[in-house]
Amino acid sequence: MQLVAVVLNWNGGDDTLDALASLEGIESICVDNGSTDGSDRLVEERFPDVEVLRTGANLGYAGGNNAGIRRALERGADWVLILNNDAVAEPGLRAALERAVAQRPDAGLLACRVVGEDGTLQYGGAKYRSWIGYSGRAQVRSPDVAPGTLLDVDRADGAASVVSRAATEAAGLLDESLFLYVEDVDWSLRIRRAGFAVVYVPDAVVRHKGSAASGGDRSTTNLYYDTRNTIVVLEKHAKLPRGLKGMRRGVVVATHAAQSLGHPARGDALRAVLAGWRDARAGKLGQRSSP
Repeated sequence: MQLVAVVLNWNGGDDTLDALASLEGIESICVDNGSTDGSDRLVEERFPDVEVLRTGANLGYAGGNNAGIRRALERGADWVLILNNDAVAEPGLRAALERAVAQRPDAGLLACRVVGEDGTLQYGGAKYRSWIGYSGRAQVRSPDVAPGTLLDVDRADGAASVVSRAATEAAGLLDESLFLYVEDVDWSLRIRRAGFAVVYVPDAVVRHKGSAASGGDRSTTNLYYDTRNTIVVLEKHAKLPRGLKGMRRGVVVATHAAQSLGHPARGDALRAVLAGWRDARAGKLGQRSSP
């Protein structure tokens, strides 16, 4: 298994350094996605064997990772590990992935088990209900699955996933028009449609802080992009007649509006949901121009 890891550096600090340190023994690329705090130079000093690829601007999760994936493929990778910069790989990750590749030659996308800093399960496989956009995170709730277990799932999680060269050639890279959030769902669906399996590897464990790229708990960025992109991805993969399409959009907006009620900045959160809905209707994609 010729594996190259891609770590996307958004916001500098110690997160990216921790992520790269956890990948010791795995050839790695750090994509500096427009950081301004000098963390790119710190990476070069601390990890001289890690290639730093500077995008010169914030290209979003999709654009930044695509730059890294293309470079990894140029370097000869047949599998590319995408690891969020606020995540760290647990020991044994590479060995678990190698076993999975050997056992499942039909796989195009491998999904790691993602846990929080306190060990709480964040992603344990997921089903995707294409008619309403619901994407559950814990298909397998217990972390105590039998060693070596592999499970077919509907989608991987963007915090830690591994894509094959063959899958990228057949299905393409991440959709850069989505910019941030739900692109992992879209990619999983396209890879499955291209004939590859999406396989959950519980033995490949990653610890994830979460929400760092979108500004943390007080940010409304995640609500905007998740609302907009959920609608866009739904209508891309599961088309409905006009009336039913409107009803489904209403379900997505209502679900996200309910989430906004518990937000520390409730008014801003609700406005972000409505902005996401309006931009989805208008086909206004890419990076949000203004909050």
